[in-house]
Amino acid sequence: MLRWLRNSFLTGIVVATPVTVTIWLIYIFISFVDSTIKPLIPERYNPETYLPFALPGMGLIIAVLGLTLLGALAANIFGRSLLAIGERIVNTMPLVRNIYGALKQLVETVLGAQNNAFKEVVLVEYPMSGSYAVAFVASHGKGAIRHHVGKGKEEVIGVFVPTTPNPTSGFLLFIPRSKAISLDITIEEAAKLIISFGLVTPDRLPEGAMPAGETLDQAEAEARAREAAGEPPRQSD
Repeated sequence: MLRWLRNSFLTGIVVATPVTVTIWLIYIFISFVDSTIKPLIPERYNPETYLPFALPGMGLIIAVLGLTLLGALAANIFGRSLLAIGERIVNTMPLVRNIYGALKQLVETVLGAQNNAFKEVVLVEYPMSGSYAVAFVASHGKGAIRHHVGKGKEEVIGVFVPTTPNPTSGFLLFIPRSKAISLDITIEEAAKLIISFGLVTPDRLPEGAMPAGETLDQAEAEARAREAAGEPPRQSD
């Protein structure tokens, strides 16, 4: 009975924790946007002025509409002309132009339609020989980086090695392509692996790693049986 109660309690924690944290993060985000946007709305145009209750999420809706209109304006000729004039003005300010240029390049890299970053998961030897870390291919080394790292001949890639359990921080390494081991897993699977301290691992093997129709559990059971019997592992066809 006590074991059943303990297992049920732990199962409840496992089920409730992700849902609770997700709802809490959404609430924090909406509250932050509302507290930032709502004070900018004139009272005569604020629906809450005429209502006896607050409207949660109204600031977020207005922010989305405002950004959409701004994007539509910047997409036409008139908007592009205004944007070009504004950038010329910004470029005349020594410190501001550096900050603006860096932020613009960062946003365009992350949100650009032609961006190919973080499309591949690899293993790299880090931080020492014989130990491997999960990394994401972020860029290709060019110019002086390729000249020094790849000796001007070998392809060089920039890989981002995230930290655990916070994948937003990490290290950027430039290595020869031949030093990276490609993994047949998705970006989402790699992110789950990192965030969970390695507890959540992909439960599938690369294509061709075991015969068609055989499940992972069957392959593991057969591997254990062969190991117990002192037989060598079965080679895939």
